[in-house]
Amino acid sequence: MIYKFENYKNGELKRNHLNLGQTRADGSSIQVNSRYIEKDGKPWIAIMGEYHYVRDCHKNWERELLKMKAGGINTVASYVFWIYHEEIEGEYDFTGDRNLREFVELCQKHGLSFVLRIGPWCHGEVRNGGFPDWLLKKDCKLRDNNHEYLSLVEAWYRKIYEQVQGLFFKDGGPIVGIQIENELTDNSEHLGKLKEIAKSIGFDAPIWTVTGWNSIYGAKFPLKEFLPVFGAYVDAPWLDHVNTLPPSRHFAFDTCRNDAAIGMDLIKDTDDDGWRLPYEDYPFATCELGSGLPASYIRRPFVSPMDAYGLSLVKLGCGNNLVGYYMYHGGTNKIGKLSTLHESKATGYPNDYAILNYDFQTCIGEYGQIRGQYKLLNLLHLFINDFGEILGPMEHVPAEQFVNADNDSDLRYCMRTDGDGGFVFINHHQRGLTLKDVRDAVIDTGKVTFPSMDFTGDMACILPFNISLGESVLNYATAKLLCQDGSNYYFAAVPGISPKYSIDGKEYEVDLKEDSYSFKAGDITIITLSWDRALELRKVDGKIYFDEWVEKINEYTLEDTGVTFELSYPEIFSLGNKASEVTYKKITAKSPEGLVEIKEKYDVAQLYADGKLVADSFYIGVPWQIPAALIYGREAYIVYSDYDDVNVYRDL
Repeated sequence: MIYKFENYKNGELKRNHLNLGQTRADGSSIQVNSRYIEKDGKPWIAIMGEYHYVRDCHKNWERELLKMKAGGINTVASYVFWIYHEEIEGEYDFTGDRNLREFVELCQKHGLSFVLRIGPWCHGEVRNGGFPDWLLKKDCKLRDNNHEYLSLVEAWYRKIYEQVQGLFFKDGGPIVGIQIENELTDNSEHLGKLKEIAKSIGFDAPIWTVTGWNSIYGAKFPLKEFLPVFGAYVDAPWLDHVNTLPPSRHFAFDTCRNDAAIGMDLIKDTDDDGWRLPYEDYPFATCELGSGLPASYIRRPFVSPMDAYGLSLVKLGCGNNLVGYYMYHGGTNKIGKLSTLHESKATGYPNDYAILNYDFQTCIGEYGQIRGQYKLLNLLHLFINDFGEILGPMEHVPAEQFVNADNDSDLRYCMRTDGDGGFVFINHHQRGLTLKDVRDAVIDTGKVTFPSMDFTGDMACILPFNISLGESVLNYATAKLLCQDGSNYYFAAVPGISPKYSIDGKEYEVDLKEDSYSFKAGDITIITLSWDRALELRKVDGKIYFDEWVEKINEYTLEDTGVTFELSYPEIFSLGNKASEVTYKKITAKSPEGLVEIKEKYDVAQLYADGKLVADSFYIGVPWQIPAALIYGREAYIVYSDYDDVNVYRDL
């Protein structure tokens, strides 16, 4: 069957219509037009990974940032949680694991841009959305333009500024973006006032962002002052029911930027005055592509590597030009001086979350584990980092026939093009739905016709056509373009598809019997890697290497000793309004290296070491991983309640 596209339309490109962008003294610049971000006059696609410095030990920061960079991340984002830094009014703490400046300087050291999310309300599954308890006791309306609240916010912003002064883009620093507030959907005046306060203090960046979601209409904000950023998750752990959700439209090439499901407990379903955000004025930008999800007590979805990869690939095909993941790196909540710092029903939210665990089952886990998402998403990041300058200006062109999320038979595809060359995006993955094989598919872009291909199994890919590689023109490739190293161009053989190339009109077919095969075509060399080998490819600071990461899984023993003790946080075992039988078992690791995988089923579990709660988990259907170092040489106990398959939702 032949698959075609709608007609390409070269849309209007608007410049200088937003109060964004900056050129510094050395001539380096970041500007924002209506389609993409420009860095030093060239299209630039930021790949932004959220990593909360306060949810990790500062001794780990540099190592973990290097992992992020090796995974293709070029920009780091983090909330600055007010409650973590001023839990007690007037007592500020920016030391140790709360040392914001040290974290930003490490990003700068390793060539990573930084987006500072200063709130003051952040959410992030933190107690009170990040507001200190003392703030909630003030006799003033919060998240509002009243004098008392704004005075408190200004004082807080000044403390943040003291930490990051001199680290802004204009100073040669890494801070290229500042996000104001979060999920504030219908108070434009307040968002504008917060930016005004921040700028008066000295905050300065080429890009200022706000979260843009609010049903289909988009959030209300001062339109010239911010770049709206969006999100997409594959499930909704904030919901308070155990029903399976319908197939998500995020796996269809739907260009709607908004995800009304995010924070749906906080926003209205409709807009009363007909407001519509002028999406066409802004590049499609994301800050919360769900490369994972947290487990709430009621909903515990499992996010597969293909869920994360398919989601990001689809958004890229739909025109996403700022690829932002939440979370890219998991973490561990801290215990405050006055309370726990996690979100719960007790603090007014629809669901309960674990006290410590913020692993987010994402690309890099709570303890630095490399997950399947990390490897798959890097296949996109390699491509974006090396070819984003070409991709950024290209426009989305939909398939001739749109395919809905619940359609299990028809091919899902689109392209991004400049009218001559570009990239075809294929997604043959739908969370919760097995897609039927599509065989003998011939894709006709209007400029190039690809040879017949079969799209089978669980897969997604990007196929180039009519693009320049060196002095040659790649007419098409049925393999996924990865990256460039001088005159060498790396491709990944897509499972189920024979790698074929047409270069300057000459055809080449690769019989890939080993992990790689290379051939010369004119002035370039094409290197085709097997899919598995491509998953190990890394490119850092222009150098290519292969990283065969293997986690060490340690042995452990569980022993019934008859010991019980007073739990620090027993209320976690009575969630869901049910009394739970609690089991105590002593746990011992044979050495301090690597990870221990707790394979037993449970509902809620806590790990105590030398009498202190050091880890916890809601069971999602896969082994719970904890560092052996938390157990080795310590009096350690795992305490858990019985497995529950009635009152909670799980995929597994």
